[in-house]
Amino acid sequence: MISDLAPVIEAILLAADKPLSVERLGQVFDEHDGVDSKRIKNTLRDLKKTYGGRGYELVEVASGFRFQVCQDYALWVSRLWEEKPHKYSKALLETLSIIAYQQPITRGEIEAIRGVGVSSSIIHTMIDRLWIRSVGHKEVPGRPELFATTKDFLDHFNLKQLSDLPALDELVSWDEATMAPAKLKHPQQQEIEVVTEPIH
Repeated sequence: MISDLAPVIEAILLAADKPLSVERLGQVFDEHDGVDSKRIKNTLRDLKKTYGGRGYELVEVASGFRFQVCQDYALWVSRLWEEKPHKYSKALLETLSIIAYQQPITRGEIEAIRGVGVSSSIIHTMIDRLWIRSVGHKEVPGRPELFATTKDFLDHFNLKQLSDLPALDELVSWDEATMAPAKLKHPQQQEIEVVTEPIH
């Protein structure tokens, strides 16, 4: 029987190379450890409070829980690496935003909202980054592919679920020549559930 679960959970999360769900954490323990999902959840909640005000924090994203550097200190931490972070074009970020808020959506529908074409390289870049994936085809002539975001997208942007996306009125206004926020709506969890293929 493990009397103090907190340091065990802490060690597991620090050793993991990706976020871990409560279910996955539970698989680490056997019947003699006296650990169930309720105890894991309570321990995670207590750990989140413990790390308040420090340089790193315990956060919950779509795939589970992980330790990460607080965003407030990312500027200084990033200087440890000579390689600069990827810079993405405005067109890519606009396209990704449209998919996030309107999913599932076809390429043609994205182009209708942006008012310009979407290059194949933009779609391929987002697929390569595992931010979006094809989730089927729309039942219209030509059966175009439907795109939706992935758990990797949520993890990358520190989101637990799609409803955690910022409200549209909180976003910086887009250039009227490319995309008007009025054309978008905030995603609701039930909208994504209509997709027949699971989003990983």
